[in-house]
Amino acid sequence: MFYIIAHAEETGKMERSNVTFVVEFILLGFPDLPNIQRLLFGIFLVIYMSILIGNGLLIFITTTNPVLQTPMYFFLGNFSFLEICYTSVIIPKMLADLWTQKKTISFLACAVQTCFFFTLGVAECLLLAVMAYDRYVAICKPLYYPIIMNRRVCVQLVIASWITGIPVLIGLTYQIFSLNFCGPNKLNHIFCDAPPLLGVACGDTYQKELSVHISALLFVMIPFLLILTSYVRIITTILKLPSTSGKSKAFSTCSSHLMVVGLFYGSGSIVYLRPKSSNSGNSDKIFSLIYTTVTPVFNPMIYSLRNKDVIDALRKLLPK
Repeated sequence: MFYIIAHAEETGKMERSNVTFVVEFILLGFPDLPNIQRLLFGIFLVIYMSILIGNGLLIFITTTNPVLQTPMYFFLGNFSFLEICYTSVIIPKMLADLWTQKKTISFLACAVQTCFFFTLGVAECLLLAVMAYDRYVAICKPLYYPIIMNRRVCVQLVIASWITGIPVLIGLTYQIFSLNFCGPNKLNHIFCDAPPLLGVACGDTYQKELSVHISALLFVMIPFLLILTSYVRIITTILKLPSTSGKSKAFSTCSSHLMVVGLFYGSGSIVYLRPKSSNSGNSDKIFSLIYTTVTPVFNPMIYSLRNKDVIDALRKLLPK
């Protein structure tokens, strides 16, 4: 049953109220592709297994291989773990919907999914900024690198990335789900997210939309500007290097991170920072798939194929 009908008692008589409250949502997913739901299930199952295996391998080698016990690989291992958590909030539910065709999610489960999605997404933005800062210190201040990026600082930066946004994002989730959902309960999306939820809420949602945009600017654009600033200084320093091989090695260590940043920030910014449009539902789903599935599945490939140390570690591991 999708709605609970509220009753009001006035002057000793029970009168039916016209107010209705949504107790569960329907995630439409891919309604334009009804005949290939099982095929989509297979595709996303392969993608999810690839994310688990690829990022799991990166976590294993960065924690066990002595050559990779440096801040850069410490952050990479944490980023891979974050990718696994991030996608696990979304893909298992999507797989269940594709297989069973039930596609319903309770109001509480939707709120929990949204809160975890926000929290882990912000943690990823902040960790990407931390990784850019690490590269900045390594290339621009190499003599001070062991002092600045010591083990204690690295652990503190990772913890800060995970917990900084939690209070604000819990408050944002509460704001969204405190809205009145009294009309349609169908979300034209693959998971519970702010844009589709605000689209089906009753009444004026301007203040809540403003809160979402402010949060996106705070936790998405500020880390992005820090990343941009770091790489401007990195590129300036690299261009001053006299050795061509030195320039090539420096660019190689940074290009992998820049590719991941471009995929994640590009798709995420389009969804959360562009003006609201009535025709944005399908495009939002496509861009959401990029930063929830494409980036996590390509993350291990990008860092492995462009990193000699990671390739050597994998060569030692795989024959065993």
